[in-house]
Amino acid sequence: MDSLFAYRSPLHDNPPQPGERLGQPLTRRVVIVLIDALRADTAEKPDVMPYLDELRARGASATMHSQPPSYSAPGYSIIFTGAWPDISDGPAINTEYEDMPTWTQDNLFSAAHRLGLKTAVSGYNFFERLIPQEAVSDSFYTAGEDAAADREVLDAALPWLEGGEHQLVLIHIDQVDYAGHHEGGPIDPRWDEAATRADELVREIASHLDLEQDTLLVFSDHGQIDRGGHGGHDPITLIEPFIAAGKGIKSGDYGDVQMVDLAPTIAALLGTNIPASAQGRILTDMLSLPPGQDQAILESQSYQQVQLANAYTEAIGRPIILEPLETDVEGAQAVMSEARAARLTSERIPRFIVIFLLFGFISFLLWKNWNRNFLWMFIGAIVYALLFHFRYAVIGGWTYSMSSITGVEDLIGFIATTAFVSLAIPWWVLFTYLGVFKLGPRRAAEITFELTFAVMLLLALPVFWNFALNGALIKWTLPDMSSMYIGFLCLLQILVVAALGIPLSGVTALVVWFQKWLQPAPVNAGKRK
Repeated sequence: MDSLFAYRSPLHDNPPQPGERLGQPLTRRVVIVLIDALRADTAEKPDVMPYLDELRARGASATMHSQPPSYSAPGYSIIFTGAWPDISDGPAINTEYEDMPTWTQDNLFSAAHRLGLKTAVSGYNFFERLIPQEAVSDSFYTAGEDAAADREVLDAALPWLEGGEHQLVLIHIDQVDYAGHHEGGPIDPRWDEAATRADELVREIASHLDLEQDTLLVFSDHGQIDRGGHGGHDPITLIEPFIAAGKGIKSGDYGDVQMVDLAPTIAALLGTNIPASAQGRILTDMLSLPPGQDQAILESQSYQQVQLANAYTEAIGRPIILEPLETDVEGAQAVMSEARAARLTSERIPRFIVIFLLFGFISFLLWKNWNRNFLWMFIGAIVYALLFHFRYAVIGGWTYSMSSITGVEDLIGFIATTAFVSLAIPWWVLFTYLGVFKLGPRRAAEITFELTFAVMLLLALPVFWNFALNGALIKWTLPDMSSMYIGFLCLLQILVVAALGIPLSGVTALVVWFQKWLQPAPVNAGKRK
Protein backbone atom coordinates (compact mmCIF):
# COMPACT_ATOMS: atom_id res chain seq x y z
CA MET A 1 0.00 0.00 0.00
CA ASP A 2 2.91 2.35 0.67
CA SER A 3 4.12 1.75 -2.88
CA LEU A 4 0.66 2.71 -4.17
CA PHE A 5 0.81 5.99 -2.26
CA ALA A 6 4.31 6.63 -3.58
CA TYR A 7 3.58 5.70 -7.20
CA ARG A 8 4.66 8.19 -9.86
CA SER A 9 4.46 8.10 -13.65
CA PRO A 10 7.30 6.53 -15.67
CA LEU A 11 7.30 9.96 -17.41
CA HIS A 12 7.94 11.75 -14.11
CA ASP A 13 11.56 12.67 -14.84
CA ASN A 14 11.24 13.05 -18.62
CA PRO A 15 7.82 14.44 -19.52
CA PRO A 16 7.07 14.94 -23.24
CA GLN A 17 7.47 18.54 -24.35
CA PRO A 18 4.44 20.66 -25.30
CA GLY A 19 3.73 21.15 -29.00
CA GLU A 20 2.34 24.11 -30.90
CA ARG A 21 -0.97 25.75 -30.09
CA LEU A 22 -4.02 24.45 -31.92
CA GLY A 23 -5.06 27.81 -33.33
CA GLN A 24 -7.35 30.65 -32.43
CA PRO A 25 -9.71 30.14 -29.47
CA LEU A 26 -13.28 29.11 -30.20
CA THR A 27 -14.68 31.00 -27.21
CA ARG A 28 -14.03 34.04 -25.07
CA ARG A 29 -13.53 31.94 -21.95
CA VAL A 30 -14.09 28.47 -20.59
CA VAL A 31 -15.72 28.06 -17.18
CA ILE A 32 -15.49 24.57 -15.71
CA VAL A 33 -17.84 23.49 -12.92
CA LEU A 34 -16.57 20.26 -11.39
CA ILE A 35 -19.27 18.73 -9.16
CA ASP A 36 -17.28 16.24 -7.14
CA ALA A 37 -18.65 12.65 -7.07
CA LEU A 38 -21.83 13.48 -9.00
CA ARG A 39 -23.16 10.21 -10.42
CA ALA A 40 -24.39 10.11 -13.99
CA ASP A 41 -27.78 8.75 -12.95
CA THR A 42 -28.26 11.55 -10.41
CA ALA A 43 -27.36 14.21 -12.98
CA GLU A 44 -30.06 12.85 -15.31
CA LYS A 45 -32.90 13.30 -12.79
CA PRO A 46 -34.83 16.43 -13.89
CA ASP A 47 -36.57 16.70 -10.52
CA VAL A 48 -33.22 16.67 -8.69
CA MET A 49 -31.08 18.74 -11.08
CA PRO A 50 -33.50 20.75 -13.26
CA TYR A 51 -30.93 23.29 -14.47
CA LEU A 52 -28.58 20.58 -15.71
CA ASP A 53 -31.58 19.24 -17.62
CA GLU A 54 -32.02 22.67 -19.23
CA LEU A 55 -28.34 22.86 -20.14
CA ARG A 56 -28.43 19.36 -21.60
CA ALA A 57 -31.35 20.34 -23.81
CA ARG A 58 -29.60 23.45 -25.18
CA GLY A 59 -26.05 22.11 -25.32
CA ALA A 60 -24.01 18.96 -25.74
CA SER A 61 -24.15 15.97 -23.40
CA ALA A 62 -22.42 12.63 -23.11
CA THR A 63 -21.75 9.78 -20.75
CA MET A 64 -18.15 10.05 -19.61
CA HIS A 65 -16.02 7.05 -18.66
CA SER A 66 -12.96 6.99 -16.41
CA GLN A 67 -10.51 4.36 -15.17
CA PRO A 68 -9.58 3.20 -11.67
CA PRO A 69 -8.50 4.21 -9.16
CA SER A 70 -11.61 6.37 -8.85
CA TYR A 71 -10.32 8.74 -6.18
CA SER A 72 -10.59 12.51 -6.56
CA ALA A 73 -6.88 13.33 -6.94
CA PRO A 74 -6.35 10.85 -9.81
CA GLY A 75 -9.60 12.11 -11.37
CA TYR A 76 -8.49 15.74 -11.23
CA SER A 77 -5.19 14.70 -12.80
CA ILE A 78 -6.94 12.89 -15.67
CA ILE A 79 -9.19 15.87 -16.35
CA PHE A 80 -6.45 18.48 -16.62
CA THR A 81 -3.55 16.46 -18.06
CA GLY A 82 -5.62 14.23 -20.33
CA ALA A 83 -3.64 11.19 -19.19
CA TRP A 84 -4.82 8.07 -17.39
CA PRO A 85 -3.61 7.58 -13.79
CA ASP A 86 -0.63 5.40 -14.66
CA ILE A 87 1.09 8.20 -16.61
CA SER A 88 -0.59 11.46 -15.50
CA ASP A 89 1.89 11.72 -12.60
CA GLY A 90 -0.92 12.68 -10.30
CA PRO A 91 -1.29 10.62 -7.12
CA ALA A 92 -2.81 7.18 -7.57
CA ILE A 93 -4.74 7.59 -4.33
CA ASN A 94 -5.86 10.52 -2.19
CA THR A 95 -3.16 11.58 0.24
CA GLU A 96 -2.92 14.09 3.02
CA TYR A 97 -2.76 17.71 1.82
CA GLU A 98 0.92 18.13 2.65
CA ASP A 99 1.83 14.91 0.77
CA MET A 100 -0.06 15.76 -2.43
CA PRO A 101 2.43 15.96 -5.35
CA THR A 102 2.40 18.65 -8.04
CA TRP A 103 1.89 17.64 -11.66
CA THR A 104 5.14 17.31 -13.58
CA GLN A 105 3.24 16.61 -16.81
CA ASP A 106 1.90 19.34 -19.06
CA ASN A 107 -1.64 20.40 -18.17
CA LEU A 108 -4.34 22.86 -19.21
CA PHE A 109 -3.32 25.51 -16.68
CA SER A 110 0.33 25.44 -17.71
CA ALA A 111 -0.67 25.50 -21.38
CA ALA A 112 -2.91 28.54 -20.81
CA HIS A 113 -0.24 30.29 -18.76
CA ARG A 114 2.35 29.91 -21.54
CA LEU A 115 0.00 31.76 -23.89
CA GLY A 116 -0.47 34.58 -21.41
CA LEU A 117 -4.07 33.62 -20.59
CA LYS A 118 -5.42 34.40 -17.14
CA THR A 119 -6.55 31.41 -15.10
CA ALA A 120 -8.43 31.07 -11.82
CA VAL A 121 -9.27 28.23 -9.45
CA SER A 122 -11.76 28.16 -6.59
CA GLY A 123 -12.23 24.88 -4.76
CA TYR A 124 -10.84 22.22 -2.49
CA ASN A 125 -7.23 22.64 -1.39
CA PHE A 126 -6.04 19.55 -3.28
CA PHE A 127 -5.84 21.83 -6.32
CA GLU A 128 -3.40 24.09 -4.53
CA ARG A 129 -0.96 21.21 -4.36
CA LEU A 130 -1.69 19.54 -7.70
CA ILE A 131 -1.63 22.53 -10.07
CA PRO A 132 1.70 24.35 -10.53
CA GLN A 133 0.71 27.59 -8.81
CA GLU A 134 2.74 29.79 -11.12
CA ALA A 135 0.17 28.82 -13.77
CA VAL A 136 -2.77 30.12 -11.66
CA SER A 137 -3.48 33.87 -11.80
CA ASP A 138 -6.09 33.97 -9.01
CA SER A 139 -7.21 31.36 -6.53
CA PHE A 140 -9.26 30.47 -3.49
CA TYR A 141 -8.74 27.18 -1.67
CA THR A 142 -10.59 25.64 1.24
CA ALA A 143 -10.37 22.54 3.38
CA GLY A 144 -14.16 22.55 3.68
CA GLU A 145 -16.33 20.09 1.78
CA ASP A 146 -19.92 20.87 2.72
CA ALA A 147 -22.58 23.31 1.46
CA ALA A 148 -21.15 26.20 3.48
CA ALA A 149 -17.72 25.65 1.92
CA ASP A 150 -19.28 25.58 -1.56
CA ARG A 151 -20.92 28.94 -0.88
CA GLU A 152 -17.52 30.38 -0.01
CA VAL A 153 -16.03 28.84 -3.16
CA LEU A 154 -18.67 30.43 -5.38
CA ASP A 155 -18.51 33.80 -3.64
CA ALA A 156 -14.76 33.85 -4.29
CA ALA A 157 -15.30 33.03 -7.97
CA LEU A 158 -18.13 35.47 -8.73
CA PRO A 159 -15.83 38.54 -9.11
CA TRP A 160 -13.79 36.63 -11.70
CA LEU A 161 -16.95 35.81 -13.65
CA GLU A 162 -18.22 39.37 -13.45
CA GLY A 163 -14.84 40.88 -14.36
CA GLY A 164 -14.43 38.77 -17.49
CA GLU A 165 -10.62 38.92 -17.39
CA HIS A 166 -9.97 35.19 -16.98
CA GLN A 167 -10.01 32.82 -19.93
CA LEU A 168 -9.96 29.59 -17.88
CA VAL A 169 -11.90 29.32 -14.61
CA LEU A 170 -12.35 26.20 -12.48
CA ILE A 171 -15.08 26.15 -9.81
CA HIS A 172 -15.11 23.02 -7.68
CA ILE A 173 -18.34 22.06 -5.85
CA ASP A 174 -17.82 19.40 -3.18
CA GLN A 175 -21.03 18.93 -1.18
CA VAL A 176 -22.30 15.95 -3.21
CA ASP A 177 -19.10 14.07 -2.36
CA TYR A 178 -19.56 15.17 1.27
CA ALA A 179 -23.08 13.70 1.27
CA GLY A 180 -21.70 10.45 -0.10
CA HIS A 181 -19.09 10.10 2.61
CA HIS A 182 -20.87 11.59 5.62
CA GLU A 183 -24.62 11.58 4.97
CA GLY A 184 -25.53 8.05 3.96
CA GLY A 185 -24.45 7.90 0.33
CA PRO A 186 -26.54 8.06 -2.87
CA ILE A 187 -29.37 5.99 -1.39
CA ASP A 188 -29.94 8.60 1.34
CA PRO A 189 -32.35 11.51 0.61
CA ARG A 190 -29.64 13.96 1.67
CA TRP A 191 -27.63 12.97 -1.42
CA ASP A 192 -30.32 14.27 -3.78
CA GLU A 193 -30.70 17.36 -1.62
CA ALA A 194 -26.98 18.09 -2.00
CA ALA A 195 -27.24 17.51 -5.76
CA THR A 196 -30.15 19.97 -5.97
CA ARG A 197 -28.17 22.62 -4.11
CA ALA A 198 -25.23 22.01 -6.47
CA ASP A 199 -27.60 22.44 -9.41
CA GLU A 200 -28.71 25.80 -8.05
CA LEU A 201 -25.08 26.88 -7.82
CA VAL A 202 -24.57 25.94 -11.47
CA ARG A 203 -27.59 28.07 -12.38
CA GLU A 204 -26.10 30.97 -10.44
CA ILE A 205 -22.76 30.57 -12.23
CA ALA A 206 -24.45 30.48 -15.64
CA SER A 207 -26.36 33.67 -14.84
CA HIS A 208 -23.01 35.51 -14.81
CA LEU A 209 -22.02 34.18 -18.24
CA ASP A 210 -22.98 35.08 -21.78
CA LEU A 211 -23.26 31.72 -23.48
CA GLU A 212 -23.18 33.47 -26.86
CA GLN A 213 -19.54 34.26 -26.10
CA ASP A 214 -18.57 31.97 -23.18
CA THR A 215 -18.47 28.20 -22.77
CA LEU A 216 -19.70 26.36 -19.67
CA LEU A 217 -18.64 22.78 -18.94
CA VAL A 218 -20.19 20.72 -16.12
CA PHE A 219 -18.95 17.25 -15.17
CA SER A 220 -17.70 15.19 -12.25
CA ASP A 221 -14.52 13.32 -11.40
CA HIS A 222 -16.05 9.98 -10.31
CA GLY A 223 -19.23 8.40 -9.01
CA GLN A 224 -20.06 6.81 -5.65
CA ILE A 225 -21.22 3.36 -4.64
CA ASP A 226 -24.67 3.17 -3.04
CA ARG A 227 -23.37 3.01 0.52
CA GLY A 228 -21.12 6.01 -0.15
CA GLY A 229 -17.50 5.73 -1.20
CA HIS A 230 -15.23 5.57 -4.22
CA GLY A 231 -11.67 4.77 -5.20
CA GLY A 232 -12.10 1.30 -6.62
CA HIS A 233 -13.08 -0.28 -9.90
CA ASP A 234 -16.84 -0.40 -9.27
CA PRO A 235 -18.67 0.40 -12.55
CA ILE A 236 -20.84 3.10 -10.92
CA THR A 237 -17.74 5.00 -9.78
CA LEU A 238 -16.31 5.05 -13.32
CA ILE A 239 -19.23 6.74 -15.10
CA GLU A 240 -19.66 10.52 -14.95
CA PRO A 241 -22.01 13.09 -16.51
CA PHE A 242 -20.69 15.55 -19.09
CA ILE A 243 -22.56 18.65 -20.25
CA ALA A 244 -21.23 21.53 -22.35
CA ALA A 245 -23.06 24.64 -23.53
CA GLY A 246 -22.21 27.97 -25.10
CA LYS A 247 -19.84 29.32 -27.70
CA GLY A 248 -18.04 26.74 -29.80
CA ILE A 249 -20.34 23.85 -28.79
CA LYS A 250 -22.70 21.96 -31.11
CA SER A 251 -25.80 20.76 -29.29
CA GLY A 252 -26.71 17.09 -29.23
CA ASP A 253 -26.26 13.79 -27.42
CA TYR A 254 -22.76 12.46 -28.14
CA GLY A 255 -23.05 9.05 -26.52
CA ASP A 256 -19.91 7.87 -24.77
CA VAL A 257 -16.70 9.83 -24.30
CA GLN A 258 -13.56 9.16 -22.26
CA MET A 259 -12.39 11.37 -19.42
CA VAL A 260 -9.02 11.76 -21.17
CA ASP A 261 -10.90 13.48 -24.04
CA LEU A 262 -11.65 16.49 -21.81
CA ALA A 263 -8.21 18.11 -21.76
CA PRO A 264 -7.60 17.98 -25.55
CA THR A 265 -11.13 19.29 -26.21
CA ILE A 266 -10.78 22.17 -23.74
CA ALA A 267 -7.38 22.94 -25.30
CA ALA A 268 -9.13 23.29 -28.68
CA LEU A 269 -11.70 25.65 -27.15
CA LEU A 270 -8.96 27.80 -25.62
CA GLY A 271 -6.60 27.56 -28.59
CA THR A 272 -3.71 26.22 -26.47
CA ASN A 273 -1.52 23.22 -27.20
CA ILE A 274 -2.82 19.76 -26.37
CA PRO A 275 -1.35 18.79 -22.96
CA ALA A 276 1.73 16.81 -23.95
CA SER A 277 0.83 13.62 -22.03
CA ALA A 278 -2.83 13.57 -23.09
CA GLN A 279 -4.09 10.17 -24.24
CA GLY A 280 -7.51 11.29 -25.43
CA ARG A 281 -8.90 12.77 -28.62
CA ILE A 282 -10.33 16.18 -29.40
CA LEU A 283 -14.11 15.84 -29.65
CA THR A 284 -14.22 17.65 -32.98
CA ASP A 285 -17.75 16.48 -33.74
CA MET A 286 -18.90 18.43 -30.67
CA LEU A 287 -17.07 21.66 -31.62
CA SER A 288 -17.99 24.44 -34.02
CA LEU A 289 -14.71 24.70 -35.90
CA PRO A 290 -13.84 27.25 -38.58
CA PRO A 291 -13.24 25.90 -42.10
CA GLY A 292 -9.95 24.09 -42.47
CA GLN A 293 -9.22 23.77 -38.76
CA ASP A 294 -10.22 20.11 -38.70
CA GLN A 295 -7.14 19.11 -40.64
CA ALA A 296 -4.83 21.32 -38.57
CA ILE A 297 -6.20 19.76 -35.38
CA LEU A 298 -5.69 16.24 -36.71
CA GLU A 299 -2.08 17.03 -37.61
CA SER A 300 -1.37 18.58 -34.19
CA GLN A 301 -3.01 15.65 -32.45
CA SER A 302 -1.01 13.14 -34.49
CA TYR A 303 2.26 14.91 -33.65
CA GLN A 304 1.39 15.04 -29.93
CA GLN A 305 0.42 11.36 -29.83
CA VAL A 306 3.60 10.26 -31.57
CA GLN A 307 5.75 12.28 -29.17
CA LEU A 308 3.89 10.76 -26.21
CA ALA A 309 4.11 7.18 -27.51
CA ASN A 310 7.83 7.54 -28.20
CA ALA A 311 8.48 9.03 -24.74
CA TYR A 312 6.40 6.40 -22.92
CA THR A 313 7.79 3.34 -24.67
CA GLU A 314 11.32 4.66 -24.10
CA ALA A 315 10.58 5.26 -20.40
CA ILE A 316 9.37 1.68 -19.82
CA GLY A 317 12.26 0.13 -21.72
CA ARG A 318 10.27 -0.95 -24.79
CA PRO A 319 11.18 1.81 -27.29
CA ILE A 320 9.13 2.04 -30.46
CA ILE A 321 9.80 4.95 -32.83
CA LEU A 322 6.72 6.35 -34.59
CA GLU A 323 6.62 9.08 -37.20
CA PRO A 324 4.23 12.08 -37.09
CA LEU A 325 1.28 12.24 -39.47
CA GLU A 326 1.30 8.45 -39.74
CA THR A 327 -0.43 7.65 -36.45
CA ASP A 328 -3.78 8.72 -35.01
CA VAL A 329 -4.86 8.61 -31.35
CA GLU A 330 -6.08 5.02 -31.52
CA GLY A 331 -2.89 3.85 -33.20
CA ALA A 332 -0.57 5.59 -30.75
CA GLN A 333 -2.51 4.32 -27.75
CA ALA A 334 -2.46 0.79 -29.18
CA VAL A 335 1.34 0.99 -29.48
CA MET A 336 1.61 2.14 -25.86
CA SER A 337 -0.70 -0.65 -24.68
CA GLU A 338 1.28 -3.27 -26.57
CA ALA A 339 4.57 -2.03 -25.10
CA ARG A 340 3.10 -2.09 -21.61
CA ALA A 341 1.67 -5.59 -22.13
CA ALA A 342 5.03 -6.86 -23.42
CA ARG A 343 6.88 -5.66 -20.35
CA LEU A 344 4.20 -6.98 -18.00
CA THR A 345 4.38 -10.40 -19.65
CA SER A 346 8.17 -10.53 -19.32
CA GLU A 347 7.85 -9.75 -15.60
CA ARG A 348 4.92 -12.06 -14.91
CA ILE A 349 6.39 -15.26 -16.36
CA PRO A 350 9.12 -15.64 -13.67
CA ARG A 351 6.60 -14.85 -10.93
CA PHE A 352 4.18 -17.50 -12.21
CA ILE A 353 7.04 -20.03 -12.26
CA VAL A 354 7.87 -19.20 -8.63
CA ILE A 355 4.22 -19.63 -7.58
CA PHE A 356 3.92 -22.90 -9.50
CA LEU A 357 7.00 -24.33 -7.79
CA LEU A 358 5.90 -23.11 -4.37
CA PHE A 359 2.45 -24.69 -4.57
CA GLY A 360 3.93 -27.82 -6.07
CA PHE A 361 6.16 -28.12 -3.01
CA ILE A 362 3.25 -27.50 -0.63
CA SER A 363 1.11 -30.07 -2.47
CA PHE A 364 3.93 -32.62 -2.20
CA LEU A 365 4.19 -32.09 1.56
CA LEU A 366 0.44 -32.49 1.96
CA TRP A 367 0.47 -35.70 -0.07
CA LYS A 368 3.35 -37.16 1.97
CA ASN A 369 1.70 -36.34 5.28
CA TRP A 370 -1.96 -36.75 4.34
CA ASN A 371 -4.40 -37.96 6.99
CA ARG A 372 -8.14 -38.00 7.39
CA ASN A 373 -8.14 -34.85 9.52
CA PHE A 374 -6.64 -32.79 6.67
CA LEU A 375 -9.80 -33.23 4.61
CA TRP A 376 -11.94 -31.98 7.48
CA MET A 377 -9.60 -29.05 8.03
CA PHE A 378 -9.98 -27.96 4.42
CA ILE A 379 -13.74 -28.31 4.75
CA GLY A 380 -13.41 -26.05 7.78
CA ALA A 381 -11.38 -23.58 5.67
CA ILE A 382 -14.16 -23.44 3.08
CA VAL A 383 -16.72 -22.86 5.83
CA TYR A 384 -14.50 -20.05 7.13
CA ALA A 385 -14.45 -18.40 3.68
CA LEU A 386 -18.24 -18.68 3.31
CA LEU A 387 -18.83 -17.16 6.74
CA PHE A 388 -16.31 -14.37 6.19
CA HIS A 389 -17.77 -13.28 2.88
CA PHE A 390 -21.34 -13.58 4.15
CA ARG A 391 -20.57 -11.08 6.89
CA TYR A 392 -18.35 -8.96 4.62
CA ALA A 393 -20.64 -8.59 1.60
CA VAL A 394 -24.16 -9.50 2.73
CA ILE A 395 -24.33 -8.25 6.31
CA GLY A 396 -21.67 -5.54 6.12
CA GLY A 397 -22.52 -4.41 2.59
CA TRP A 398 -18.85 -4.00 1.64
CA THR A 399 -17.80 -4.19 -2.01
CA TYR A 400 -14.70 -5.98 -3.27
CA SER A 401 -12.91 -2.78 -4.09
CA MET A 402 -11.18 0.13 -2.43
CA SER A 403 -14.44 2.10 -2.60
CA SER A 404 -15.57 0.49 0.67
CA ILE A 405 -12.51 1.58 2.64
CA THR A 406 -13.35 4.53 4.87
CA GLY A 407 -10.15 4.38 6.92
CA VAL A 408 -7.29 2.10 7.89
CA GLU A 409 -8.57 1.57 11.44
CA ASP A 410 -12.09 0.74 10.24
CA LEU A 411 -10.76 -1.71 7.67
CA ILE A 412 -8.45 -3.56 10.06
CA GLY A 413 -11.06 -3.65 12.82
CA PHE A 414 -13.74 -5.03 10.53
CA ILE A 415 -11.45 -7.64 8.98
CA ALA A 416 -10.14 -8.73 12.39
CA THR A 417 -13.56 -9.21 14.00
CA THR A 418 -14.99 -10.91 10.91
CA ALA A 419 -12.03 -13.29 10.64
CA PHE A 420 -12.25 -14.12 14.36
CA VAL A 421 -15.93 -15.04 14.22
CA SER A 422 -15.52 -16.91 10.91
CA LEU A 423 -12.66 -19.00 12.32
CA ALA A 424 -14.21 -19.64 15.75
CA ILE A 425 -17.44 -21.16 14.38
CA PRO A 426 -15.92 -23.97 12.23
CA TRP A 427 -13.30 -24.56 14.95
CA TRP A 428 -15.96 -25.30 17.56
CA VAL A 429 -18.35 -27.21 15.27
CA LEU A 430 -15.68 -29.38 13.62
CA PHE A 431 -13.81 -30.11 16.79
CA THR A 432 -17.00 -31.11 18.58
CA TYR A 433 -18.03 -33.33 15.63
CA LEU A 434 -14.60 -34.96 15.29
CA GLY A 435 -14.22 -35.47 19.02
CA VAL A 436 -11.00 -33.46 19.17
CA PHE A 437 -11.77 -32.36 22.69
CA LYS A 438 -11.53 -36.00 23.77
CA LEU A 439 -7.91 -36.26 22.63
CA GLY A 440 -4.82 -35.28 24.55
CA PRO A 441 -4.04 -31.56 24.90
CA ARG A 442 -1.00 -31.74 22.62
CA ARG A 443 -2.81 -33.52 19.77
CA ALA A 444 -5.81 -31.17 20.08
CA ALA A 445 -3.50 -28.15 19.79
CA GLU A 446 -1.82 -29.68 16.73
CA ILE A 447 -5.17 -30.14 14.98
CA THR A 448 -5.99 -26.49 15.71
CA PHE A 449 -2.77 -25.53 13.95
CA GLU A 450 -3.79 -27.76 11.04
CA LEU A 451 -7.10 -25.88 10.74
CA THR A 452 -5.26 -22.56 10.88
CA PHE A 453 -2.84 -23.71 8.19
CA ALA A 454 -5.70 -24.91 5.94
CA VAL A 455 -7.43 -21.52 6.20
CA MET A 456 -4.17 -19.67 5.50
CA LEU A 457 -3.42 -21.89 2.51
CA LEU A 458 -6.85 -21.19 1.02
CA LEU A 459 -6.39 -17.46 1.58
CA ALA A 460 -2.94 -17.60 0.01
CA LEU A 461 -4.35 -18.48 -3.41
CA PRO A 462 -5.61 -14.91 -4.20
CA VAL A 463 -2.50 -13.43 -2.55
CA PHE A 464 -0.13 -15.31 -4.82
CA TRP A 465 -2.34 -14.70 -7.86
CA ASN A 466 -2.07 -10.97 -7.13
CA PHE A 467 1.70 -11.36 -6.73
CA ALA A 468 1.98 -13.17 -10.05
CA LEU A 469 -0.05 -10.52 -11.88
CA ASN A 470 1.08 -7.33 -10.16
CA GLY A 471 4.29 -8.07 -8.28
CA ALA A 472 5.05 -7.51 -4.61
CA LEU A 473 5.35 -3.73 -5.00
CA ILE A 474 3.86 -1.18 -7.39
CA LYS A 475 6.65 0.31 -9.48
CA TRP A 476 6.41 1.51 -13.10
CA THR A 477 2.70 0.92 -13.76
CA LEU A 478 -0.49 0.67 -11.74
CA PRO A 479 -1.78 -2.81 -10.91
CA ASP A 480 -4.98 -4.53 -11.88
CA MET A 481 -7.17 -3.07 -9.14
CA SER A 482 -9.51 -6.04 -8.81
CA SER A 483 -6.85 -8.69 -8.18
CA MET A 484 -4.85 -6.25 -6.05
CA TYR A 485 -7.75 -5.59 -3.69
CA ILE A 486 -8.72 -9.27 -3.34
CA GLY A 487 -5.08 -10.14 -2.66
CA PHE A 488 -4.79 -7.33 -0.13
CA LEU A 489 -8.02 -8.42 1.59
CA CYS A 490 -6.81 -12.01 1.86
CA LEU A 491 -3.37 -10.94 3.05
CA LEU A 492 -4.96 -9.03 5.93
CA GLN A 493 -6.97 -12.13 6.81
CA ILE A 494 -3.83 -14.30 6.77
CA LEU A 495 -2.20 -11.98 9.30
CA VAL A 496 -5.28 -12.10 11.54
CA VAL A 497 -5.79 -15.89 11.22
CA ALA A 498 -2.09 -16.53 11.88
CA ALA A 499 -2.26 -14.41 15.01
CA LEU A 500 -5.48 -16.11 16.15
CA GLY A 501 -4.12 -19.63 15.60
CA ILE A 502 -1.67 -19.34 18.49
CA PRO A 503 -4.11 -18.45 21.30
CA LEU A 504 -6.78 -20.70 19.77
CA SER A 505 -4.48 -23.71 20.01
CA GLY A 506 -3.86 -22.80 23.64
CA VAL A 507 -7.61 -22.57 24.28
CA THR A 508 -8.09 -25.98 22.65
CA ALA A 509 -5.44 -27.57 24.85
CA LEU A 510 -6.87 -25.85 27.91
CA VAL A 511 -10.42 -27.10 27.15
CA VAL A 512 -9.13 -30.67 26.76
CA TRP A 513 -7.08 -30.45 29.95
CA PHE A 514 -10.01 -28.98 31.89
CA GLN A 515 -12.37 -31.70 30.65
CA LYS A 516 -9.97 -34.43 31.71
CA TRP A 517 -9.45 -32.73 35.06
CA LEU A 518 -13.21 -32.71 35.69
CA GLN A 519 -13.59 -36.41 34.88
CA PRO A 520 -13.70 -38.59 38.04
CA ALA A 521 -10.85 -41.04 38.52
CA PRO A 522 -11.78 -44.72 37.79
CA VAL A 523 -12.72 -46.80 40.86
CA ASN A 524 -11.65 -50.50 41.18
CA ALA A 525 -14.64 -52.80 41.60
CA GLY A 526 -12.92 -55.49 43.61
CA LYS A 527 -10.47 -55.67 46.53
CA ARG A 528 -6.91 -56.82 46.22
CA LYS A 529 -6.35 -60.23 47.56
